[in-house]
Parts: sequence; structure tokens; C-alpha cells
Amino acid sequence: MEMMPDRNSLWSSLDGDFDVLVIGGGATGLGVAVDAATRGYRTALVEAGDFAQATSSRATKLVHGGVRYLSGGQIHLVREALQERAILIRAAPHLVRRQAFVVPVYRRWELPYYGAGLLLYNLLAGSASLGPTRVMGPQVAQRVPGIARSGLKGGVVYYDAQFNDARLALALARTALDHGATVMNYVRCVGLVHEGGCVTGATVRDAETGSTVTMRAKAVINATGIFSDELRKMDDPAAAPMLALSRGTHIVVDADALGGDAAIIVPKTRDGRVIFAIPWQGRVLIGTTDLAAPAPAVEPGHTEQEVDYLLEQIAPYLERPIGKSDILSVFSGLRPLVSGKAAKTSQLSREHHIECSAAGLISIAGGKWTTYRRMAEDTLDFAIHRRMLRAAPCGSSTLKIHGAAESGTDGVLGEYGSDRAGVEALIAADAGLAQRIDRDLPYTWAQVVYAVRSEMAR
Repeated sequence: MEMMPDRNSLWSSLDGDFDVLVIGGGATGLGVAVDAATRGYRTALVEAGDFAQATSSRATKLVHGGVRYLSGGQIHLVREALQERAILIRAAPHLVRRQAFVVPVYRRWELPYYGAGLLLYNLLAGSASLGPTRVMGPQVAQRVPGIARSGLKGGVVYYDAQFNDARLALALARTALDHGATVMNYVRCVGLVHEGGCVTGATVRDAETGSTVTMRAKAVINATGIFSDELRKMDDPAAAPMLALSRGTHIVVDADALGGDAAIIVPKTRDGRVIFAIPWQGRVLIGTTDLAAPAPAVEPGHTEQEVDYLLEQIAPYLERPIGKSDILSVFSGLRPLVSGKAAKTSQLSREHHIECSAAGLISIAGGKWTTYRRMAEDTLDFAIHRRMLRAAPCGSSTLKIHGAAESGTDGVLGEYGSDRAGVEALIAADAGLAQRIDRDLPYTWAQVVYAVRSEMAR
């Protein structure tokens, strides 16, 4: 089993000069670290908590182009995301897989309307299409046995992709390490270093020992997601806010709410949102809401009104009504949307934004999991353009992510890809580690041991 460098060694290596220092270990920060390391830059990343602890582990688990952006005419955004979807499927086949979706139709005129839009969506994918879009009659219910049949005129079947966000984040951290980066969790940035009016590094603190070290870097990247404005103010107390935060809440119910392996999408709710009900690891995930949030928080909580909203919006599309007693869990996260003139957060673009402060702090914000790689590429190209870094080509579009192997559907161990052998070796050495942590969940004690020894779990 491949062992991680010990924490003391990683900590010691932070005391030095780097080309790139990434602050923040969510999707964007990890993507920047991978890209930087594979370009040959001496790279470090520090994360204040767990990798992907906030927004990046609270996603709807989709790798997609963003169907809803078509109605707004954001063709370029959809096309870019569909290209990134194809790259990610090739890079991490153990974590990303094809997922069928059904748009249920209860008014006949909607069949050609949604059919045309989703045909365009598939055309924009080009050779990276995941399957043909089909307009079907009431027999579409065979794809989703739990769909409401009364008044069902038909539906449109199309394909996108689904992934495990938390495990992809870990795989990216391991990829950065594989390529020589220093990556640490539970290390918080407590101050930025300014010399001659420029940001030249950061002081970071180990949350476990309380020790601090001052790091130096040619390019300091603020990839702290919902906390980006806090780091920007650390650099410049007068910095105007860049983000508008939006809370998205999901509920999880039993698999029989849908039946089968296809998801459904409610293409337009009363407030103009899209709602998904998606098979997810033996359950069904339903989401999401979109409410303005006043301040960043790792655990933003949720309101009963949000739960009621999700139940009300999905109810007309399910044969068997679900209520609060059917809910197994609820999770919420905040989206770091780039501020604009739109009145509601649901109208703000997910397109990313790169900013450089007067002192040279580069902040990258916005975007979504699907486009994390492109965001990283653009960020480093931006630093090169600003002459903070020597020119070096980006190779992440053809890079295999740590553990990449054709697996994917063989239970939870399939998501380990080539690392699966490490978990199985633990069980071979100690059969007791094959026992489940909880009888209702598929996770074993071997995965806990593996997480500690090989995935930086603290």
C-alpha cells in the first residue's frame, strides 16, 4: 500500500521558497495545485480544514454543461463545460460515469420545446456526446418507474455525467503530491507577507501543533471559495466584496422514490430554478435550493422552508408522494457566485472570475466542479501573463488523475480505482477490517485505516 509522506516532513517542507502557493483546498485550489505541479512549478497548497470541506463536497454530484444556461443564451459557457466534462471522464473514469436523465412532460407542446433544447445541448458536446437525446411518449415511465403517470404525455431522455465530489477532491490532492507538490490540510493562512508593496508569501499555522511558518512564493493564489473576500481583505482592508453567496440545500430519500437508474429533472420551478432527483449511491438525492446567504460558513444549515420547497417542487413528478418522514438526511453548502447586477443569486453566472490585487494577490472565484480544470489553467496562465511565473505549457487536459482506472460501478471500492488494491490488502492482512462501520452503510473499517495512512485523514 502506498504511504503518504508523514505530516512532519510535509510541514518542514513548507519552510522554503515556492513558485506557487495555493491557499484553499477545494475543487479550484486543488485543480490549481495539480496544474502548477505538472507544469514544473515548485508548488504548495494549504487547506484550513478537510479538503473540499465546504462547497466542494456539497454539490449535486453532477459533471454537466448546465442545461439551464441554454435558455439564457450562454452557449459559450455550456460548450466549455461540456468540453471539460469529456476531459474529466477521461481523466477519472473511476469517479465519473454517464447518467441518464428524463425530463417529464405533462403538456404536449413541451415535448418539442424541451426536445429541441436538449438536442442542441447534445450537439454542443460534439464527439464527446454521452448518448443520443430521445423524445419519447408515455413509455418514458419505463425509464423511471417512480415517475407520476397521471397526465404524462412523454419525456425527453438525455445524458450527462455524475461523480463523487469528495473522492475526486482527495484524488486531486494525491495527484498534486504525486507530481511533487507539498499539500497539507489543517494548515490555516493567518497572514499575508508584504514586501515592497507586493504579496510575497504567507504565514500559516498548523491547527494540530499551533506551530507557524512563513512561506515565500512568486505567485500567491487565493482559492478559498466562499471565504475569498476574507483573504482579499487580509491583503487590502479596503477591498470591495467580490462574491454573492447562495445557499443550496439537498435532501436524500430512499431509492424507491424513483426506481430504476435514471434521474429526472424538473426544468423550471415557480422561481425559475432547475430541480434534480438523482440516483446516488443506493439513495435518491433531490436538490437544490437557491437562497442568498449573509456570510460564509462551513456548515450553513438549512431552513424547514427549504425542505418544504424541495418536497413541493418534486411532488407533482413522483407517483408516490414523499414527506418529511421519508427524508434520510439533509445537506447544504454555499456557492461563491461572482457579484453582478442581477437581483437574485439564481441569476448570477457560474462563470469564473480572476482578479489581481494592487499587491499581486491572485483570487479565483465562481465556476463549478465541472470547470475546475479550466479555472486552474486560466489562473496560472493569468499569473504567467502578469510575469509572476515563467512560461510553461498546461498539460492537465490529458492528465490522468490519481487512481484512474476503468472501474466505477463496483460498489464503493470501485471509486478507489487502482488504489482499490490498497484497501483490499488491509482486509487480507486483517479480516476484521472488512466489517462495516454501520450496518446501514457500505463503508468498512479498512477504508478508515486507508484514509488515515494514505489520504491525509486527521
